[in-house]
Amino acid sequence: MRPLLTVLLLFSAGVSADEIIIKPHAVPGPCSVAQWKKDWPGCEWEDGVKEGHLSVVAREDGGKAFRVDYTPGQIGPEKGGVGWRFPIGKTAVAQLTYTVRFAADFDWVKGGKLPGLSGGPANVSGGRPADGTNGFSARLMWRKDGRGEAYVYHKNQKGDFGDSFAFPEDFRFPTDTPIRVRMRVEMNEPRRKNGKLYVWISAGEAQQERLVVSHTDIEWRSVDTFAIDSLYFETFHGGSDATWAPTRPCWTEFSGVKVVTSP
Repeated sequence: MRPLLTVLLLFSAGVSADEIIIKPHAVPGPCSVAQWKKDWPGCEWEDGVKEGHLSVVAREDGGKAFRVDYTPGQIGPEKGGVGWRFPIGKTAVAQLTYTVRFAADFDWVKGGKLPGLSGGPANVSGGRPADGTNGFSARLMWRKDGRGEAYVYHKNQKGDFGDSFAFPEDFRFPTDTPIRVRMRVEMNEPRRKNGKLYVWISAGEAQQERLVVSHTDIEWRSVDTFAIDSLYFETFHGGSDATWAPTRPCWTEFSGVKVVTSP
């Protein structure tokens, strides 16, 4: 079997970058923890895989995708979705891309999480705030009626839970349509508010990319002991209580998962 994690060294205009591509290699069907470990090597923990929420499906173009099934009446990654941190190496700049497709009858409810980037010794999420020394996280969320936002834990967040950087008012995630997500995070210099976060979305036949989040004054950290180090693959409904839970079975599919790091 070929290696399940492909790392390529790219050269463009004299600048090198590490590209990490993640693909499902199992035959279509439920994804066991053993198979998940092969497709996502190096992760220290997982939620939702052993509970049966992750599978591999065949796409119409002949490729494969990871499918996540959300459990009616449940929230969080363990009971209602999946979650893990995939190590990418310590870097000051990273760009994550992936394609997500929401089921035609997807139940948006009040919102839920989508993958992003993170770093630091702690998992700063779930009401565990960032303090400048313990880490950061930048994920996406869908919201009611398919609205979108970046959901960010950073040193100057307003409370215990992450800050919401809303997508434009007219934005809606479409269903049953491949949606390409591109997120770029740049670390700040310690004790300076010059960190960056950009998010672009493209969907539909035109596939025209749209900048939906742009922040250039973020203080991710106050020390230089951590940087970006993980693809934070989490997706679930929630939210902190059952009012966020889906009322019917629904799913998402993820493909084209790639992280590029560069100076």
